[in-house]
Amino acid sequence: MARAHLKNGDLSEAAMCYVHVAALVAEYLHRKKLFPSGLAAFKRITLNIEEEAAMREDTGMQDVYYTEEVLVEHLEVCVEQLWKAERYELITHIAKLIIPIYEKRHEYEKLSRLYDTLHRAYNKIMEVIQSGRRLLGTYFRVAFYGQGFFEEEDGKEYIYKEPKLTGLSEISQRLLTLYGEKFGQENVRILQDSNKVNPKDLDPKFAYVQVTFVKPYFEEKEAPEKKTDFEKCHNINRFVFETPYTLSGKKHGGVEEQCKRRIVLTTSNTFPYVKKRVEVVGEKQVELKPVDVAIDEMKARTAELTKLCSNQEVDMIQLQLKLQGCVSVQVNAGPMAYARAFLDDSKSNQSGNKKVKDLKDIFRRFVEACSMALDINERLIKEDQFEYHEGLKSNFKEMVKELSDIIHEQIYQEDMMRSLLQNSLHVFRAISGTSTDLG
Repeated sequence: MARAHLKNGDLSEAAMCYVHVAALVAEYLHRKKLFPSGLAAFKRITLNIEEEAAMREDTGMQDVYYTEEVLVEHLEVCVEQLWKAERYELITHIAKLIIPIYEKRHEYEKLSRLYDTLHRAYNKIMEVIQSGRRLLGTYFRVAFYGQGFFEEEDGKEYIYKEPKLTGLSEISQRLLTLYGEKFGQENVRILQDSNKVNPKDLDPKFAYVQVTFVKPYFEEKEAPEKKTDFEKCHNINRFVFETPYTLSGKKHGGVEEQCKRRIVLTTSNTFPYVKKRVEVVGEKQVELKPVDVAIDEMKARTAELTKLCSNQEVDMIQLQLKLQGCVSVQVNAGPMAYARAFLDDSKSNQSGNKKVKDLKDIFRRFVEACSMALDINERLIKEDQFEYHEGLKSNFKEMVKELSDIIHEQIYQEDMMRSLLQNSLHVFRAISGTSTDLG
């Protein structure tokens, strides 16, 4: 299985296969009182290890004879494969199991090499956190329809984990080719609409495969614990996608009528797993009304800007693109469309006071984030971008003035913002260990 994954470039899945094998050997030795820990030691690496707990001590087990030497070999392979899979954070858990054995055997050269690997792994972690250039996978929901073709798979949904930045068209084409070879190209149809499928509406003459891009999902209370990209991509089993709709039946409408349906799927195992796809075993739907959509969208924009500002190496292109989208004062798009639709006195009563208050709070945080981003942009731009920056600043001031008029409060004072920025940058730099000199 691991060899097949390696051949296809599915490195995380290959690494998990090796981890499961090492865990089984460790558990065997643990039960024979030959090793201090068994499966439990591997839980930090993968929650899926639980499923190996049913290992039977029957007559079959008497026929195998694993030794500490065999375990060490397997653990060494795990280190190698986790490195290839770029899951550097897990290497330390494997190292903790090998180090006592090397020490007991006085294998100092191996200890030296392992500590060197750990040193390089931690450097790699710092490097990828700073650059944000490690992509640990893309996820898709894939559903199968067509009893005559898929038999017991008919109606089942899976989450597929694809390497790096796999696009929707790429996985769709692969599945079309795969099932086309199996059932005949002319009999397979790909559904790229994410809406719920009613099997009765489908033609039984065809095999249908529905493919939807999904993202890992975390509850708000979990989100602060998931600080790094690695934590957001490891031991995960919930995924989300959204479908837009309006009460009039159209998919898209003005902000006052735009609703969306958020679907959260739960899988039977966590990713990464020894397999690339895991069955969906649970589904939860949440309907977001237009004001909820506004709150959701403004929260996301504010979080994106704040994250870009807090990066050690600020990505200027991304920062400017986001800023431009945030401070533009177009009539029918962008943040101000939400403010006009839901915070204006004449309309706010329709949405309920609590939600209007929430949206106002988010707009205050949004203005703070824009101000901070503008300040960082001003410090980092070259002379040739000065005019462009002044345009952004002018748009920001116009936006703030209109927003202040809509909600009847002075939402931004430059002096207050400067002290806020000093504090925020101080915190960001303290976290990242860089200078707090604001020049």
